Amino acid sequence: MGHAPTIVWLRQDLRLADHPALAAADGPVVVAFVLDEDGPWKPGGASRWWLHHSLAALGADLTSRGGRLVLLKGSAEREIPQLARQVNADAVHWLRRWEPEERAREARMAEALRGLGVAPRDFPADLLFEPGTVRTKGGAPFQVFTPFWRCAMTLGPRPLPLPAPERIESPDCAELPLDELGLMPARPWWQGMAENWQPGEAGARRRLAEFLQSGLDSYAVMRDRPDHVGTSMLSPHLAFGEISPRQVWHAAQRHPEAAGLETFLKELGWREFSHHLLATNPDLPSKPLNPAFAAFPWADDPLGLRAWQRGMTGFPIIDAGMRQLWQTGWMHNRVRMIVGSFLVKDLLLPWQVGEAWFWDTLLDANTAANAASWQWIAGCGADAAPYFRVFNPVLQGEKFDPRGRYVRQWVPELAAMPDLTIHRPWEAPPHVLAQAGIRLGVTYPHPILDHGAARRRALNAYGQVKGG
Repeated sequence: MGHAPTIVWLRQDLRLADHPALAAADGPVVVAFVLDEDGPWKPGGASRWWLHHSLAALGADLTSRGGRLVLLKGSAEREIPQLARQVNADAVHWLRRWEPEERAREARMAEALRGLGVAPRDFPADLLFEPGTVRTKGGAPFQVFTPFWRCAMTLGPRPLPLPAPERIESPDCAELPLDELGLMPARPWWQGMAENWQPGEAGARRRLAEFLQSGLDSYAVMRDRPDHVGTSMLSPHLAFGEISPRQVWHAAQRHPEAAGLETFLKELGWREFSHHLLATNPDLPSKPLNPAFAAFPWADDPLGLRAWQRGMTGFPIIDAGMRQLWQTGWMHNRVRMIVGSFLVKDLLLPWQVGEAWFWDTLLDANTAANAASWQWIAGCGADAAPYFRVFNPVLQGEKFDPRGRYVRQWVPELAAMPDLTIHRPWEAPPHVLAQAGIRLGVTYPHPILDHGAARRRALNAYGQVKGG
C-alpha cells in the first residue's frame, strides 16, 4: 500500500506553482476548495464571477497533470475533516491567512483534525514577508509605510518561487460539479468583465509577462494616467492567489534596467503593508485606526451615494471611474483615490460605505487592501493622507486625463466635448454643449454639489474631530 493522501485546502491561493502547501504534499493529493458561505471570506458579486472561472481554470490544470479539483459547499470546518475521513488522509495542508477570523478558524480546523488523528500543517501566507517579521527596533509593528518598507528591504532576498508539480495523483472521492456552487450571476451583467479578463493561473502569467515587456519601464511615469494602460492589472490575480507575490517579485527583478522597477516593487510593498496592518489591527475593516475619527460627523445622503455608485455625479472623472468599475470589475488606481476622496470628503459619507461598494464590485476586492486604502483616503488610517488634502475632481481629471480620453471611453455621452471643457461641462458655452449633443440635466447631470462648499464643510467637520 502506498502513501495515505494529503489534502491541500485552498482558499485564495488558486494556483499550482509556488504553492508551499501543495509542494510539501508527498504521494496522492486531494486538492479541495470549499465554498463556505458562512466563513469569513464572502466574495462579492464581481468576485463570485471571477471565482467561478478561476476554479474552472484550476480544475483543467489539475486534470492535465492527472489530478482533480474537489469542490465542496458548506462549512469548511465540517467539510474538510469529513473529506479527510472519506479518503483516509493523514495530513491537511493550507497556506495561512491573516484576516482575524481566518486565524481563529484555522486553529479550530487544526483541533478538529488532530481529534481524527490527521496532521494539520500550515505554510507561509501569500506574502513576501510574514506578519511579525518586519518590526521596529523596539519590536513594535510599523504604522508608516516608508520605514516599514525600508526595514523589509534589509531582511535579505526573498526565496525563489517553487515549481508546479508535473504530475498529481488524486484518489476518487465525492465532489460537486462547479455549476452547483452557484457562483455565476443569474443575469449576464458580467459580459464587460469577460471581455477584459482571463481568470486563472495562465491568465495571471500572461498579464505579468505583457506588463514586464511593455509596461514596467514606463510604470513610474504612466501609472497615474488612466487614459493609458500604465499599470500591471495584476491585482485580481493576486487577490485570488493565481500568482504569488514571490513570482511577481522575482520576474520583475529580471528587468533591473527598467526605470519603473523600484516604483512597481513598492506597490507590492503597499500590499504587504496592508496585510501587516490587518494582522495587528483586526478591526481595520470596520473601525478607524485613529480613534478620534469614531466621533466624525458623517452625513446621511442616500441620493448622493446612489449618484456616486451609478457614475451620475456630474463630475466626469468620478463618473468615468465608477462606470469603469461597474462594467469591468476594476478601476484605475489613481481614479480610486479621486472617487474615494469625493465620497468621504465631498459627500461626507463614511468610508465604510465605499469599502462595502468596492467589496461587491471589485474583482480584486481584498480585505486588507480594501480596508487600509479606504482608511488612507479618509485620513483615519496608517500613514494616511492628511484629511485636509481634498482632491478637486476637475483639476485631477485635467491633470491625469488631459485629453479626456478616459472620460470619453467610459462616459460616452461626453465623447464630442472639446478637451478644454470635457472635465467641466457645466462651464462650457451653450453652443459648445449644443455641438456636442449635450443637454445638461437631461443627457448628462449637472454637478450634484459645489466642490468648494463641500470642501469647506469637510474641513469644518474635521475641525470638530480635531478640536474634540
